[in-house]
Amino acid sequence: MEKGKVSQFILEHYKHFNAASLVDAAKEYEAQLEQGNKMMITLAGAMSTAELGKSLAEMIREDKVHIITCTGANLEEDVFNLVAHNHYKRIPHYRDLSPQDEKELLNNHFNRVTDTCIPEAEAMRAIEGHLYKVWKDADNVGESYFPHQYFYKILLSGELEGKYQIDPNDSWLLAAAQKNIPIIVPGWEDSTCGNFFASYCIEEDMVPSTMKSGIQYMMYLSKWYEENTKSNGVGFFQIGGGIAGDFPICVVPMLHQDLERDVPMWSYFCQISDSTTSYGSYSGAVPNEKITWGKLLPETPKFVIESDATIVAPLIFAYILNW
Repeated sequence: MEKGKVSQFILEHYKHFNAASLVDAAKEYEAQLEQGNKMMITLAGAMSTAELGKSLAEMIREDKVHIITCTGANLEEDVFNLVAHNHYKRIPHYRDLSPQDEKELLNNHFNRVTDTCIPEAEAMRAIEGHLYKVWKDADNVGESYFPHQYFYKILLSGELEGKYQIDPNDSWLLAAAQKNIPIIVPGWEDSTCGNFFASYCIEEDMVPSTMKSGIQYMMYLSKWYEENTKSNGVGFFQIGGGIAGDFPICVVPMLHQDLERDVPMWSYFCQISDSTTSYGSYSGAVPNEKITWGKLLPETPKFVIESDATIVAPLIFAYILNW
């Protein structure tokens, strides 16, 4: 398929340094798909609030991504944006805010993520009621599900459709739910909705076992990885650092070293990050260091793009989508 204007611009102008790495990583991502390999994308930071769904959702619909690992914040914030976008408050001059300005935002129930404020009532509390119902229904009958599965339930039920404030085609989580692709959410407790659930458990309204844990996510991921590497590989496309990237990449050395199972290593690795490795930041570990941890092979295609993921990721996705 002929490349679109965005892709042509990238090929014409992105020749050196991080720009060249972007092109190389995009071309190899495309090559991985052509070989029949699958791809994991990991989301750290605030990529959902950055509205990455505008490109990521189409990647999911076109089978360019097959499994996602994300933070609890990215899981919920895509849905917050879906139902409350018109109530968000953008502050382009956020660097000029005083501590008192920040307190006024809190008093008005706005929680700031850099230049964007999420409205508590219209986003967080509105979704809490829907989640509470599916959590409580499961709790009442002793069932247990993963955090993302509860989100899938409310999205696929259609109960939120009348509340959409963006084009639903721009919601990556809705696209994932419709495709029923696996989502791994390590450390989900570190999220607004995780705090909601914990509060219900503290009040003894629910039991913690109603929510499947990070250990169960690792067990699920290990089975998925073994099944999906029997005939082809799985690549790893990491946006940011932290637990979203660190947790899933460890499944390979765990399978090798702890379970002594013969599975391929990741077939591709790319990380978009501005983390500084000289500070001992694991999330910023260069790909070669991952060889020493049994995660990548010396010959694995490896890319590091030291830049802003909110700029880089949509461009790479645009290239892969032939935009």
